[in-house]
Amino acid sequence: MTIQDWPEDFRAGFVAVIGRPNAGKSTLTNALVGEKIAIMSSKPETTRRAIRGVVHREEGQLVLVDTPGLHRPRTLLGSRLNEMVHESLADVDAVLVCLPADEAIGPGDTFVTELGLATSAPVVAAVTKSDRVNRGELLEKLTAVNELADFAAIVPVSAKRGAQVEDLVDVLLEQMPPSPPLYPRDQRTDESEETRVAELIREAALEDVRDELPHSIAVTITEVQERENGILAIYAQIVVERESQKGIVIGKGGTRLKKVGTAARREIEALLGRRIFLDLHVRVAQDWQKDPKQLGRLGF
Repeated sequence: MTIQDWPEDFRAGFVAVIGRPNAGKSTLTNALVGEKIAIMSSKPETTRRAIRGVVHREEGQLVLVDTPGLHRPRTLLGSRLNEMVHESLADVDAVLVCLPADEAIGPGDTFVTELGLATSAPVVAAVTKSDRVNRGELLEKLTAVNELADFAAIVPVSAKRGAQVEDLVDVLLEQMPPSPPLYPRDQRTDESEETRVAELIREAALEDVRDELPHSIAVTITEVQERENGILAIYAQIVVERESQKGIVIGKGGTRLKKVGTAARREIEALLGRRIFLDLHVRVAQDWQKDPKQLGRLGF
């Protein structure tokens, strides 16, 4: 099917994926799209942009907008991430609220749900991480979610196991308006390759770090070179806020930075389908999360 050739009853539209931090939004988005387009981490505020992922089916198309987790901001960056969520809710055709099965519904879940209901779009609840609870606990969670709001549908799902992912696609497609495809059949995201490469480096850098360091890490690509031997050379900077953080990222004798490079290179080569050379350096940008100019330079 080309973008000019589609069935008469084809449906397509935009779905905002919202939830509090660590609700499983990015993992579910990747499972729905069938490709890793959003990085994943147990650290809060991993997602820092509204990432579009396209779900293709013969009968329709979903454009998922994976958003940062809504939270109480402590920095200018945090405020901008929350603004991003609000902007993503404008003019969508449905809202998908992610509610983890293994955690009780809290004020953050209630706030996010009310935000979704404030739009004119139908709101679907995805009870994520259903593989982490037993059947009885899942039934209790589904009952609690049902009492939380009048959702258009409630679907328990395990993105990790792929359980009921297709059921969720079917439910969301039912909410979409009749429309021609919005993206070509072979396009899964509108994120640039450079942005995806930077995110994969950040994902690797987030592993095994503690306390506030995850919030302080950003990544910029400084140069990309095609080498005569067919290897793509990528030069990148890992940006932190303090000298002490720089030492943590580099590690004793550079061991941790080497580990980050190895993990990131593996993911980048899988994304690009070719061999790469990855050169990483760490630099300090003092308190960049609170500085409007530095946030702008880093793309926020």
